[in-house]
Amino acid sequence: MNLRQITPWSKSGSAAEAEPPISTIERTLTLLVEGTALNMPEIDADHYKAFRGNVSRLALQLPDRLPEDDQLALIRTILHEYETYRKLSEAAIKERVAGWRGLVILLFRDLLASLGMGTDSPEAQVLGREIAALASGDELREWRARVEEFLHPPDAEGHAQGLASLNAANRSTANDNAAGLRGGGSAVEHLKQIMERGGAGFIALFRLSCLDVIHERFGKEAVEDCLMAVSAFLTASLHNEDAIYHWSDSSLLAILQGRASEQILAAELQRIASQNRESSINVAGRTIMLRIPLAFDLTPISRLHTAEDLFRLSTQGTTKW
Repeated sequence: MNLRQITPWSKSGSAAEAEPPISTIERTLTLLVEGTALNMPEIDADHYKAFRGNVSRLALQLPDRLPEDDQLALIRTILHEYETYRKLSEAAIKERVAGWRGLVILLFRDLLASLGMGTDSPEAQVLGREIAALASGDELREWRARVEEFLHPPDAEGHAQGLASLNAANRSTANDNAAGLRGGGSAVEHLKQIMERGGAGFIALFRLSCLDVIHERFGKEAVEDCLMAVSAFLTASLHNEDAIYHWSDSSLLAILQGRASEQILAAELQRIASQNRESSINVAGRTIMLRIPLAFDLTPISRLHTAEDLFRLSTQGTTKW
């Protein structure tokens, strides 16, 4: 079969069929090739540009009245260009999906770390493992909804509070929080004064573990009771000249000066954390004793560029103890 046999051509009002003009068939095929190439998705700009150029160049040879064998070889060459572009596009899509999945995994882990959770939670581990298998839009939407519920589980009254709200930085300068301490805004002001006069020292970010479990089981008031107890314990344990602030509903921040070295200070804080005793909280008229594990991140003031860097401590390579 040659190009003139591809499409039947009928005369109006006659049953007899005749071959259409050669130029009509070949022009139609040229338009079909070019139109199909034009509507191929542009996945990779460089590959798409090369594909369009090659197909356009080959399509221009179709009306050249080539011998039948040469015409068929030309068509095979054009089809090969389409196949090559498809393979390159599929490879580009796979590479991008793998890259996005890797980025989401990294950001998800960093998010958990910034919330002081790590990946110890079984639910967090499941959510993290599922990222690599997400494919369809429905799967992505379902996973996002589960992450949203994980970060903001409803409280006893059905309101979304949850982990993210527990760990949101307190930028206030007031002391209207459960710990009875001034907020992170005051910590920034104090640190700014120290940095302006060239003072040295350390920032200790105390993280209270298991508050997410306490929040889910006993409610927000129980979390506030725990925070108040730990705040009183740290205030009594640190030096009088140390300044301690309410950083979030699951962490406290202290600005410490007068220590000889980071190692000596770390040993001091580890000793204090190990002496943390059980705290009593009131739940529905019952007194419950809970021991809140304490961990801390230690950062030299000299490592910060501005006082506002306090709000980015979780991403600045602090030393965890």
